[in-house]
This record gives sequence, C-alpha cells and structure tokens, in this order.
Amino acid sequence: MSKEMIVMADGPDSKDKRKELLLSALESGMTTVVVRPDDSDFKSLGNVKLLFNKNGVISEKMKLVQLNTPKDQDEAMSLAGKYEVIILGASDWTIIPLENMIAKFRGTGTKIYACASNPDDAKVYLQTLEKGVDGIAVTVKTGNEIRKFADLVSSTKKIELTPLEVVSVKNIEMGDRVCVDTVSMMSPGEGMLIGSQASCLFLIQSESEESGYVASRPFRVNAGAVHAYTLDREGKTRYLSEYRSGDPVLLVDSEGNSRISSIGRCKIEKRPMVLLEATDGKNTYSTILQNAETVRLSGPGGSISVSKIKKGDKVFARLESGGRHFGMKIDGSVREV
Repeated sequence: MSKEMIVMADGPDSKDKRKELLLSALESGMTTVVVRPDDSDFKSLGNVKLLFNKNGVISEKMKLVQLNTPKDQDEAMSLAGKYEVIILGASDWTIIPLENMIAKFRGTGTKIYACASNPDDAKVYLQTLEKGVDGIAVTVKTGNEIRKFADLVSSTKKIELTPLEVVSVKNIEMGDRVCVDTVSMMSPGEGMLIGSQASCLFLIQSESEESGYVASRPFRVNAGAVHAYTLDREGKTRYLSEYRSGDPVLLVDSEGNSRISSIGRCKIEKRPMVLLEATDGKNTYSTILQNAETVRLSGPGGSISVSKIKKGDKVFARLESGGRHFGMKIDGSVREV
C-alpha cells in the first residue's frame, strides 16, 4: 500500500514563510498542505489541497495530537474510530512507543500519521511493525528541509525478483499491444512488471538501450498485450488496457528497487506477438509481448531482446502465491493458464 504525505505549513507566524513552505512542498511532489484559516488564498499558487488547522482539528476529519507523556498516549488511543486521521506529534518516540499506536489503530477505520522533521525518521515510522504508519506529516521550518523529502515521496518498498529459465518462445497471432510512455527517464534494467498470470510478472525493460532500428526511448515500456497484468503502486494488479494518461505507474529496476512515475500516454496498436514461457523449476509461467527487437526482458546477465531470446536464457520476474480478485491479493488456489 502506498503511503500518504502532507506538509504542516501552519507553524510559522509569518505568512510569507508559510507560503514558502507550501511552494517547496509542491516542488517536491507533495500536494496536500496544512495551513492556517486565513491562508485560503494560497489555493491560487498551484494545484494543491489545503487543509485548515483550527486548534488542532484539521478540516474536521483530522486531529493533531501532541504526545509527551504516557497519559497523552491513552488519550490519543481513545480517538480511534472518531476521526479519519490522527496525526501524532512527539518529541521523543521512546516515551510513546509508536508500535502501540499502530497496533491500536489497526482495523478501527482511523488512519495514523506520524510527524517527522527529517527523511530518516520518516523511513523508520513507515516501516514500524512492518506495516508502518499510514502517512507522514512533514514538520520543518524551511523550504530546503522539505526538499529533502522529495525522494521519499516517490519511493516504494523493494520488490523481490526471481530469475526464471526460458522454456520456449513462439510466434502467435496478431494482437493489441499496449505501449506505455511515462513522464520519467528510465535506466537500462528498469521497466515495468508485466505478465499473463498475477502469480508471475516479468520485468519488461524500457526502451533505454540503442538498437539498430530506432533511437532509444528511455521513457517508454513496450509492455505487452491488452489482457496482461501489471503491478501498481498499491500492490494491486491492473490490466494494461485500463491505464490512462496521468495514472500513476510502478517502475522497477533489476535490483528490485521501485519508484512511482505517471503515464504520459498509452498507445494500443495491432502488432505481431510472441508467447514467452519460463519456469522456476516448479511451475511454468507466461507472458505475451510484441515481436520486436526493441522489446527486452531484464535478467541476471542484463537485458535480452525478444527477437534473440532462446530456451535456457534467464529473466527476472516477481512471483507470488495465492490469487487475485479485482486486483486485490487473496488467499486461495487460483490457476491461470
């Protein structure tokens, strides 16, 4: 699940300083900002969602709670289920164990955000008890400090990739292929997770390498057929045919590092297709790709073009057990062939 980030820009008494914080937030990719009630004119500064802090109640759905003693923790826990979001501020989390708060709020319908003044603390809060808090409230004094959070905004957890051995590659009929153009430049080895079964998503590299036919297009992933699954930032699967301009998209590199970008456009065109099958030694998985020299799969030895891949070659994929229902992971036996 992706995490939410908001900026607490209501602190400085100077309106100019609050404005500086908001502008820095927008430059860093954070579009939800807490301000004072008389800052409504900040809306004209950009496409930003303003939340107004009135004595600790933020736009009626959020509550800011300062934790300084164990008694404060008890009072905060009593708010579970009464607000959509509880924002927890503490000068010393060793006094108020964050694990207690996360465990208490789980399943109550109330999200829990933790205030953080630096990215390192934010990373810890996002990973506490594995699940972590639902969001981070950035509490800093200057715009330069906000910009340090920029990488954290688009980062996601690491994804485990497994090398599979190619079993076969064969031509099939023409099909509708989805080409995904993102708003980000990708490096060799980086692309999207695509597959015909949710249990196995192959790492399809971007067109980041030169070929003898066309110039490199490192923003593009020639992803696969319209029916194929891809993994989104929420950890759900989506069909490639569902993507539209502006949708967030998950990018993954050959080390399993992932980040979020956005789709600039998708192109669906009829192209000659190939069926690729690979195995982990127990099960055989497949994906369908365009039969083109520019389509490459990432593997332990680098990327391999679909036009040159052969039996015995190794490619990376993300494997999972169980099944999917409307894109959400479920426990149970689901067989996709």
